[in-house]
Amino acid sequence: MTRRLLLGYLGITLFVVLSLEVPLGIQNQRTERRDLAVKVEHDAVVFASLAEDAIQSGSSSQLRPIADRAYAYTSSRGGARVVIVDAAGNARIDTSARVSGSESFATRPEIAAALRGTVASGTRYSRTLRESLVYVAVPIASGGRVHGAVRITYPTSAVDARILRYWLILGLIAGVVLAVAAGVGLLTARFVTRPLRRLETAAASVGRGDLDARAPEHDGPAEVRSLAAVFNETVSKLAQLLRAQEEFVADASHELRTPLTALQLRLESLEQEVARDGRRDLDAALGEVERLSEMVEGLLALARADAAPAATVDAAAIARERVEIWRPFAQERGIDLRAEGSTERPARAAPQRVAQIVDNFVSNALDAAPDGSTVTVFASDAGEAIELRVRDEGPGLRPEQRARAFDRFWRAGNGHPGSGLSGSGLGLAIVRKLADADAATVALEEAPGGGLDAVVRLRRA
Repeated sequence: MTRRLLLGYLGITLFVVLSLEVPLGIQNQRTERRDLAVKVEHDAVVFASLAEDAIQSGSSSQLRPIADRAYAYTSSRGGARVVIVDAAGNARIDTSARVSGSESFATRPEIAAALRGTVASGTRYSRTLRESLVYVAVPIASGGRVHGAVRITYPTSAVDARILRYWLILGLIAGVVLAVAAGVGLLTARFVTRPLRRLETAAASVGRGDLDARAPEHDGPAEVRSLAAVFNETVSKLAQLLRAQEEFVADASHELRTPLTALQLRLESLEQEVARDGRRDLDAALGEVERLSEMVEGLLALARADAAPAATVDAAAIARERVEIWRPFAQERGIDLRAEGSTERPARAAPQRVAQIVDNFVSNALDAAPDGSTVTVFASDAGEAIELRVRDEGPGLRPEQRARAFDRFWRAGNGHPGSGLSGSGLGLAIVRKLADADAATVALEEAPGGGLDAVVRLRRA
């Protein structure tokens, strides 16, 4: 945005500079050429008045001082040429004669016009001299009769040099103005865009889940300050809403744990008193209470998923630690739970969240794995990520089931026993939320040789 604003300022400045300087340069060019033509015409009139008597009498002695003045004039004005002709157009004085004897100029248009009593002036290109010339031809007349003419030619190179120098000065002024405009425009653009960039940074932080991020409200133009204030107010309201929602879920889950535990204890105390015919209903009721307890624990875990800050952790060490905790339970089930790899795998995540993800994966794998099978947990490098995998030898899931497994309250238990995903339906939803809190990704893949391969990809530290 800074670049666009700066280009806009420079575009406006360039337009104004060109609008002022181009007409000024053109007017100066016209003025210089007109002044040159006027001066040359004035000099030609002076020579015509001086040479009037000499041309009329035809005396060479009278022409000599005129010729001296003509040669002095041309020497003081480099490149000028003075030609004085008689009534027949024959040159009587030529300061730059190119032929021996008298040269006739009667066929030259400007000389012919002057011999007819009119003043001829203009600019033409000389092939001989290879440059443009300003010419003025005036008649030498007295008593209404033309006795001859004076023509002065003057190269335009000197005037062109002055015109070019003037254009260069205008260009230099334009460059200085553009440089100043660029500096002022850059400061102005930064004044406008700096708070916008901070607002963008704050918005990005909020998008990453940092609801404490705020944009500066006292920097930049009034419109940007107003936008920042509205943004901060919106984020504050959003944070309050999310906090209220999380507190409600956490409080509700926490409060439900006690009555559910009491209900489970009461039902279990009835096992000795319920007849055999009612035992099935009692077991079903205990199962539902257990499922409700798992759901409450899951809701509580969802509410607390974003609480822990991220840090640098050894993913392989966490995997080994969780395997040691789960190994006795696996041995009771007749399952070989093992951790592979001892190399340190530094990742950027909250250790509590990583441990909870591994626990969920291991729990599902142990539920799905048949007796005598193996569940393997290992960490590995995967480019810019660290992968934690929990691989079992169970029946696995179909592709469409793996695609939906992370949805809340979705269970694969119906029609697919032993999948390990037939609990409350919140386990993998919790895993995904935990992974999102650490900017990680989770997936369920088909394990080599069958079974399920649950993987979480953490950011490399």
